[in-house]
Parts: sequence; structure tokens; C-alpha cells
Amino acid sequence: MSQAMLDNNSNRPQAEMAIAPRHKALANNLDRRFDFIVCGAGASGSVIAGRLAANPDVKVLLLEAGESDELELVMDPTLWVRTIGSEMDWGFVAARNSQLNGRAIPYSMGKVLGGSSSMNVSTWSRGHRADWDAYAAETGDAAWGYEAVLDAYRRRIEDWKGSPDPDYRGSGGPMHVQPAPDLHPFFSALLEAAEANGFQRFENPNGRMMEADGGCAPVDEIIKDGRRQSVFRSYAHARLNQANLTVLTRALVTRIVFNGNRAAGVEVFRWRAASLRSRAGSHRFSRRHPDPETPDAIRRRRSGGAGEVRHSRRARPAGRGAKSSRSRRVGLRLGRDGKAAAEGAEESGGMLLEISVGARRAELLPLRKSGTGHNAENQLRFRSSESSWSLFVGMRPASRGAVRLTGPGPSDPLDIQANYLADPRDLEDLKIGIARAREIGNAAPLRPYARGEEAPGRLDQASLEQFIRNGLVTFWHQCGTAKMGRDGMSVVDSALKVYGVQGLRVADGSVLPRVTTGNTMAPCVVIGERAAAMLQDEHGASSMAQIAK
Repeated sequence: MSQAMLDNNSNRPQAEMAIAPRHKALANNLDRRFDFIVCGAGASGSVIAGRLAANPDVKVLLLEAGESDELELVMDPTLWVRTIGSEMDWGFVAARNSQLNGRAIPYSMGKVLGGSSSMNVSTWSRGHRADWDAYAAETGDAAWGYEAVLDAYRRRIEDWKGSPDPDYRGSGGPMHVQPAPDLHPFFSALLEAAEANGFQRFENPNGRMMEADGGCAPVDEIIKDGRRQSVFRSYAHARLNQANLTVLTRALVTRIVFNGNRAAGVEVFRWRAASLRSRAGSHRFSRRHPDPETPDAIRRRRSGGAGEVRHSRRARPAGRGAKSSRSRRVGLRLGRDGKAAAEGAEESGGMLLEISVGARRAELLPLRKSGTGHNAENQLRFRSSESSWSLFVGMRPASRGAVRLTGPGPSDPLDIQANYLADPRDLEDLKIGIARAREIGNAAPLRPYARGEEAPGRLDQASLEQFIRNGLVTFWHQCGTAKMGRDGMSVVDSALKVYGVQGLRVADGSVLPRVTTGNTMAPCVVIGERAAAMLQDEHGASSMAQIAK
């Protein structure tokens, strides 16, 4: 973490004093054998570690390549944009794409306790019925279907602070979820504009709206009293004083160690931390007993040599089929009350509008100061004003990408081929999405907030396509590189076990065969819950009632 960032956001010594004493003691006097090793303290890994550690007879190791989350930059959700490009960002960048006129799209991803749940916009979006039912069909496992997942949200995950709704919302779970409070009047106008254009209005974007063909609603968020409640904070942080949970930061998994065809442990490189006496260098951690499975996020596993990432003796091709939602922005020049509207769009609240475009779903989100794109050609042509606001158009792509290794070392860069717009359907879908956004943005309820449309305006088809190619960006909802399923492209089965390998599971957003509607944090919590429950059930470490505590 740079000194400038520390000066701006937190006092490091004071923050480290807040770390649980037993956690520090365990990190300073490391054991080498554990029942479960979880690689990555993100939205899924934090759930797995927290749930498994609920059983005092089980020893759990949670490894995180990034830093502690004891930073104001993390805890203040309004500062999220400053985390992009910081040291808590893996900083991946996709390869230049000819479909985007040679542009390279940055892929930010959380490298900090809590993963991306510690640096995102704090939006809680549970995924549409169609998403979960598609996963159930692809895996042949009804436990991934909508009804089962809805039950998990209600009974195990959510602590909903909005109006009671026992049919759709849960209470008493680890995740604090609330409606966005004190919405700016701009959002009321935006909702009215959406309704005027045929969107059904819902009380929140989860529950009933995730069963409908489309709709609009203010967002739900994981913010409590102005502070971010990341997944790590919600599931694992309270257990840091337990003797059976060891959490290591600055710990990069460089290799999975095999005993025959079984994953037996991991090799980890740790670097010196001011608050820890451990020396920089490599460490090996292994299973305490010969039989237990090891839940692992294997995004960065290296197989030796360049080429496609491969994770099993059957050579199932992990890394292919990558997907993420991608977006295009439509700017509106503001009228007399434009400054207020721009301020409203900048708030951590906001809204979600959902539409259907063919078999793929799309979202529209308001954003402050988005201009007309990230490409110089768009900026030069449309010259957006500083007080402009935009509607973000994001949708599930039909195009698929790939992630490949460039060398055998853990520091060798990844070759990320995002392949945006490779499938021509995506360009046509984005045109439809932009048309809907223009209708909403120019609707009567928003006229007090917009003097007129700034971009793209009425363009011919060729110009509109260039507008999209010059300005398309990402929503960061990457998934699918280790998808679950039963076909030749699947890396894991419905139990998240890697095909052809024993003792190894993948449990993060990479297992989703397609991106969910809305943000992916909440679905990753479901993945973590499913993984923890299956591990507990298979190994008899605890009853379902015990791990639900």
C-alpha cells in the first residue's frame, strides 16, 4: 500500500491494533497442517472459511494474497472508485480487441480481505430466476435452482432490514442487507421515467423483481450506518479470535501440491509485513488428515509452461469460456437542476432497471460524470460537460473469451482475451439497450434534470456502432473460466469438485456458466454457502444445524 494512500485513508499502526490478538499470534507461530485450506478471502472464500470454522474441532487456513481490510478506503463505501488501480486491485488488463478499435479493457479485481466485496459499489443483487434455473439445468442438480437458492437467501444468508417480507427476504443471517436510504429526488424522477416507458416498479430489486420479465427498483446494499459490511466482515472477521481459524494476508498461492492424483497441500509465498515477525519466503501447508477435501479457489494455479490453464488429468480446459457483463453509457446534458441530479447519481444508492433483450437480460444504472465513453474519439466528438450524468447499459454477452498462461511462474502475466462483440448479437443487443436508455433519459419526468441529450443522439447505424466500439467498458462481473456442468467445457461438477482430481474444489464466480443478472457478489455468497455445506455434510465435521449458527 502506498504511503500516499495510507496518509489519505487510515493510520496503519492504529488499524493493525484492531486485528484480533489471537489472529496475530496464529500468524506469527504458523502451523503447517490444516483440515481445510481456502485460497482467496473473497466473497466465496470468506463464507467457506467462516462456516467451516464454526466447528471448533476443524482447523481452517484462509489465505489471501492482498492486505488487511482495516482501511478507511475499504470501510467507507463512497470511496470505492479510489480502490480501482490501487494496491488492493489485481490490475488485470484484457488484450487489445479489434472489435473495440484496438482498445484494451482493464479488469479490476479485489486483492484484499473480502476480495471484490471490499472494493465494489456495495450493491446486493441476488440473480434472476432464469439464471439459477439455467445453472440447475446445466449441472443436473436442483440444489442450484432458483427455489433452493431463494431458500438459502431467506434461511441462511440475509439479515434484511427493509419492510418484512418472509416469502422473499431473510432475517438473522450474516449478511446485513438494506434498501438504499434517503434516495435523492433525482431517483424518484428516474423511476417515474422508467415507469412511463413500461417498466414495472418493485419495492426492491430482489425477490419478486427477480421473477419478472423486467422492472425497476432502488438498489439493495450491504452498508450499515455508512460503513461497508463486506463478505469477509460478515462471515469470517468475528472468528479471528478462534484458535481453529488462521487467516494469512500477503500470502500468494504459487502451487498446488499433489500426492498422486490428490491435492495434498499448497505452496505459498509470503512477504514481510511490518506487524508480523514471519520472514518473507515460501511456505508449504498441507492437510492434517489424509482424507478431507480441500476447497480451493484455483484461479491462479500454474500448470507449468505457457498455454491454456488446465486443472485436471483429464485436461478439462479451464480458462476458456470467460464471460463478463459489459456496458455502454448514454450521457445527458443537464438543466437548471443538473448539479443536484449529478450529485444524486453519485450517491452510493441508486436504482436498477432490468429489461429483457432476446434470451439475455440487461440492466440500466445511473452514473455521475460518466461522460460519453473512455475513448478519445468519443470524448472529442461529444465533449460531455462536467456535471453530466449517464445511464449505464449493461447486459449478458453472447461472446465468450479465454484466459491463457504466458509462462510457468506465478508472476507471469495472464493473457486475457475478452473477445467483446465477437458474437454479432451483442452489438445488436447493445443498440436496443441504448435505445431504451435514450427513451428513459429523455422522458418527461427527467426534463427538470436534463437540458437535452448530450450523447449519442440520433446517429446512423454506422456511427452508433462506432460509438459503442469506442466506449464499451466492463461491469467487472467476470465468470465462467472454471464453469460447473456436465459437458466437455466444464471444469467442476455440481459439487464443485474438479474433474479428474481428488481433494480439490473451485468455489468462486468462475464456476458460473453465465453471468447473473445484476452484480455477482450475492451469487458468490451462495456458492460459498453451497461449498461449505457440502464439505461439512461429506466429512461429518458438523451437522447442518451447527454450521448454520
